[in-house]
Amino acid sequence: MLTRTPSVVAQVFLLLSIILVIAIAVIQINQQKILSPGLKYGIVLDAGSSRTTVYVYEWPAEKENNTGVVSQTFKCNVKGPGISSYENNPGALAKPLDDCLKKVKERIPVHLHKTTSVYLGATAGMRLLRLQNETAANEVLASIQHYFRAQPFEFRGAQIITGTEEGVYGWITANYLMGNFLERNLWRTWVHPYRKETMGALDLGGASTQISFIPEVSQENFNSTLQVKLYGYNYNVYTHSFQCYGRDEAEKRLLALLLQKSSTSSSVDNPCYPRNYNTALTVKYFCGSLCTQSLRPANYYPNQSVSFHGTGDPGLCQEMVSLLFNLTACKNQEDCPFDRVHQPKVKGNFVAFSGFYYTINALNLSDHFSLADFNTSMWYFCSQNWTQLQFMLPKFEETYARSYCFSANFIYYLLIHGYNFDEGNWAQIHFQKEVGNSSITWSLGYMLSLTNMIPAESKMIQLPLKPPLFAGLLILLTATALLCLLFLVYVCIVSRNRKDISRVEYVFTPE
Repeated sequence: MLTRTPSVVAQVFLLLSIILVIAIAVIQINQQKILSPGLKYGIVLDAGSSRTTVYVYEWPAEKENNTGVVSQTFKCNVKGPGISSYENNPGALAKPLDDCLKKVKERIPVHLHKTTSVYLGATAGMRLLRLQNETAANEVLASIQHYFRAQPFEFRGAQIITGTEEGVYGWITANYLMGNFLERNLWRTWVHPYRKETMGALDLGGASTQISFIPEVSQENFNSTLQVKLYGYNYNVYTHSFQCYGRDEAEKRLLALLLQKSSTSSSVDNPCYPRNYNTALTVKYFCGSLCTQSLRPANYYPNQSVSFHGTGDPGLCQEMVSLLFNLTACKNQEDCPFDRVHQPKVKGNFVAFSGFYYTINALNLSDHFSLADFNTSMWYFCSQNWTQLQFMLPKFEETYARSYCFSANFIYYLLIHGYNFDEGNWAQIHFQKEVGNSSITWSLGYMLSLTNMIPAESKMIQLPLKPPLFAGLLILLTATALLCLLFLVYVCIVSRNRKDISRVEYVFTPE
């Protein structure tokens, strides 16, 4: 009876230990929670020729096919001109940057500041400055690097991106925002859209303009075709950047051309300026650029003042703008519209952003309209006098308002005679500023490309029991089960031995 009781207790403990080990293991496996590692942030400074814009992007730390699903969460325009304007005083860059960076710090959680990467990409304005004065360009970039060393973020460098990069990043942005790379299915997971065509991208900046699209047939003679890989798919994109064909630099070339053709050097008529508008500009303002070097007067006095009088003549404005395009350089080759650049035939839908959008908005046109409507609106706008114009524009700023007529004519010539759009495929161009809350600009495409190089974080697993406690319980219960098992084996052996002794004693007992 005494042996039987411990044996029963041991059997109960053994059974309970086995049941508990199985139960804890099942609960630990089935009740675990997979937690997202959260969000990551990136900051891109778009250092354009006329201004700098700061963009804050965020994306889930676990990526989709090696590319982050990125969205814009904040945008800040840095006060003042573009960074290339600080060539004579690079140290003055810090103050205007400070205002935006303070707001950025508030948008990103403090504990993520150290792991948030900052990239500065400078475009055509700095490309021109580097060609004109490489030392000054390097000093501007060095000043920016010095500034960001004192910031809490992880600064990954300030670089001057090429025109090709600017073009392809703009194409990536446009197609990403239009949902041409990824879309959510019925189960709310990201998938590649089935048979969805990509869009071409048209970008008009201050110093350069870019065209990017996937041609009908990929041809080797177009050396501006790049292979882009996003979300596991490859795209062969034709892209080209035209230096000095940005809105600001093109207008400077027009002013220099008007001065060259004028009978006087102090007072010049400008058919692209509104009637009754007058302004005085220094020769350096429009002839000091590398883009207008060939148009400088023989007697070049940088500080000489020239008075420009607006005549508001749409026909003459269009005629003068046509002189900015070298349409005969290619000798009427079909795949070479202007500037000795070979370009495949435009194909599919296009989105036109940046300077394209702002000009179309000034003409009071929507994102989609016919070529005839554009010409009518342009002619009407260019015929207005300066006083009338101030009441027509949704936002009036003198520097932009006086130039919208020129911009409209320049856009017409660039799209029709430069890129070979016509009345038929003009309707396929959509003029847009943003999609949702995200601006259409090369910086988002830049961020998307950079996320390919940022490693994804593994998901965190939350368990019902902490690993040390789980391990401790397993060891305790396993040890208990083993002890109980050993005890039962021992009891079994002892019991068998006693039976054997009892049998022997019975055999040798005298009768």
